[in-house]
Amino acid sequence: MTEVHSFVFSPFSENTYIIYDDTKECIIIDPGCYSVTERKLLSNFITNNQLKPVRLINTHCHIDHVFGNRYVAETYHLPLEIHEGEIPVLESVAMVAQMYGIPNVQQSPDPDPKKFIKDGDIIKFGNTELEVLFTPGHSPASISFYCKKGAFVIGGDVLFQGSIGRTDLPGGDYDTLMQSIFNKFLTLPNETVVYSGHGHPTSIRSERKANGFILDYN
Repeated sequence: MTEVHSFVFSPFSENTYIIYDDTKECIIIDPGCYSVTERKLLSNFITNNQLKPVRLINTHCHIDHVFGNRYVAETYHLPLEIHEGEIPVLESVAMVAQMYGIPNVQQSPDPDPKKFIKDGDIIKFGNTELEVLFTPGHSPASISFYCKKGAFVIGGDVLFQGSIGRTDLPGGDYDTLMQSIFNKFLTLPNETVVYSGHGHPTSIRSERKANGFILDYN
């Protein structure tokens, strides 16, 4: 059985995910752990559950989703994996940190990506498979991860409970985001749980019925 464990990290209240199964292999998606305390929480969960991290992945590379990339990469000897189209976003992290007045940025930026992920790829670890969905709009090349067997999707900042990702940041586009939601998310089964980059989990059924952005979009 595939399990999803989340942490809420940093002043941005970003959701970091560890996904694992009975084999104890796990992947870490969007490590937003910024402080030493947050990094310890992440590592303690891995140690206490005897997990073996095998992949480090970003849904997208906005600053709040990448704080812990270097820590995870160096601690568990993992290459960073992203969509190639997110490179400009990743490269802007130091500049964005200055804009927000975030200190210790030298310890925060990310290692250079060593692997690139594209639409339709299958992320395999243990007995688990996740299908990569290309879901741009919030960022230029955001990707999501759908587990058919587990009936969930890790969606980054694409779709939230009652809301959607913002599109006013560089590389964002409202119509592109809505097309990602309609063509990639709303084609999933209604029972699919959506694990978002911020806030509580939701479901495709709930958002299809009650999300005002979806209901109002023509």
